[in-house]
Amino acid sequence: MTEVHNRVFDFRGINHLALVCKDMARTVDFYSNTLGMPLVKTIDLPNGMGQHFFFDIGNGDSLAFFWFPNAPEATPGVAAAGHLPGTGKSIASGHGSMNHVAFNVPEDKIDEYHERLLARGVECTKVVNHDDSPRQISDDISPSTFVRSIYFFDPDGICLEIAAWTRVLDPKVEVRHDPVDAEGKKHHVALEPAE
Repeated sequence: MTEVHNRVFDFRGINHLALVCKDMARTVDFYSNTLGMPLVKTIDLPNGMGQHFFFDIGNGDSLAFFWFPNAPEATPGVAAAGHLPGTGKSIASGHGSMNHVAFNVPEDKIDEYHERLLARGVECTKVVNHDDSPRQISDDISPSTFVRSIYFFDPDGICLEIAAWTRVLDPKVEVRHDPVDAEGKKHHVALEPAE
């Protein structure tokens, strides 16, 4: 196969694919214990908005899942979030849906790429610094910032993200939250140790 290069953005594959599950405890058990994917980051979203957990799928890529307490049931055709993260509006989408696709980029390019998107007429969020603060985002980069993101929609309303990891995620430090079941009750799931 001929090697081709993107001359506009230095995409390095998928940073993470974010899906929505009905039961995070069941999801953690399946992806970690059945498929062997290490759970590398857990987030309890602020204000009871839900959870966001990340599994390592190799090559620096992640498969992520949201759990939203009032998410619609799985419905073919209800495929994506209706609003961009950081707007203060709900980013929930139905069970089994794809919430957004995040393209991995070098950390030192994220601000440049934000300007490049704006120059190309793409309506997008400001650069969002995801961190471990109570709000889980901040205007400034801090030692707890783990990924920097820009969100925007494609012409069909698919939520896209340009994302750059800012540090290596250590599951021994980052996995701090028990997953919830379909009713929103937390459960401890025994995980096989990651190698």
